[in-house]
Amino acid sequence: MKNVLILVVLMTFASIGLAADIPYQGKAVLVTGASSGLGKRIAETLAEKGVFVYAGARKSHDIERLSKNKNMLGIRLDVTKDDDIAAAVKLVEQQGRGLHGLVNNAGVFIYSPMIEVSEKEMDFLMDVNVYGPYRVTKAFAPLIMKSKGRISSTGSVAGFSSGPMFGPYSMSKFAVEAYTDALAGEMAKFDVKVSVIEPGNFQSNIMENMHKRLAKLKSNNQSTQYEDEYKRMVGFTKSDRSQHKDPQPVADAVVHALFSATPKLRYLVVPNAREAGYAIGGLMKKIAQVNADHEFSMTRDQLISILDAQLAKQAAATQPSSSKGTSSQGE
Repeated sequence: MKNVLILVVLMTFASIGLAADIPYQGKAVLVTGASSGLGKRIAETLAEKGVFVYAGARKSHDIERLSKNKNMLGIRLDVTKDDDIAAAVKLVEQQGRGLHGLVNNAGVFIYSPMIEVSEKEMDFLMDVNVYGPYRVTKAFAPLIMKSKGRISSTGSVAGFSSGPMFGPYSMSKFAVEAYTDALAGEMAKFDVKVSVIEPGNFQSNIMENMHKRLAKLKSNNQSTQYEDEYKRMVGFTKSDRSQHKDPQPVADAVVHALFSATPKLRYLVVPNAREAGYAIGGLMKKIAQVNADHEFSMTRDQLISILDAQLAKQAAATQPSSSKGTSSQGE
């Protein structure tokens, strides 16, 4: 009898430990743009961990393919179409699992000089990259608020700084940064955590999709004053991105944002120090420019003091503690 009791106790502790290691059981997450690239990897990673994934895609064959995965249901979801979004909300509600997380991942890329990019291309870019997260989040907000869940959107290192030919794309990703800041503050009262994932260059289909789209646009055949700039970017914009690193770190960041007790507001995910330097250095450059030569410019010591205070605040925010307030996200 004593041996039986010991066995029961050991099994109980083992089951408690297992449950603690798997916070994903019984949770459902919606991922937009899940048919390829980063979205596909994010959806697969979540499903492998036991999360039930509603994988958004536009094409029927992609929906069918995604639905063959364990813990995954492909759903028709074009983030530019209100009817698709409304139908997706209805489907998730009918499934009865609730919704713990929303991953606004669907996105497109355009490179073009600002004085030549067509209004049609700009409309398309903003419709997907900016209005897409806005539409989908607004529609699914009641479900996320009910579960006190999480919202994550895909930004980019291009959301920190821009340069020649990257203006349109950077404009859209700058907007995602602003959207995240506002949404995080507004959803905190409902105990909903909001994050933005800011990837660098990883393997994806974003350039391949861009070239297919540009081939259909008449504006792509028009003359340009920027032939040299286009030629210099041929290597960067080629469809084959197999030379870049695997995007698993991006998916891992999404998992942390959705399930960690202390999610971050921002997740910079880059493949090397050079890209980290590009992102952080770009922000530092702006600080120097904003601070330069005006009545209220701060001294170097004042700037460093502010930076030190923010670094300390971020360090504290990543430490789990029951004594913290309602939000562990940095400001």
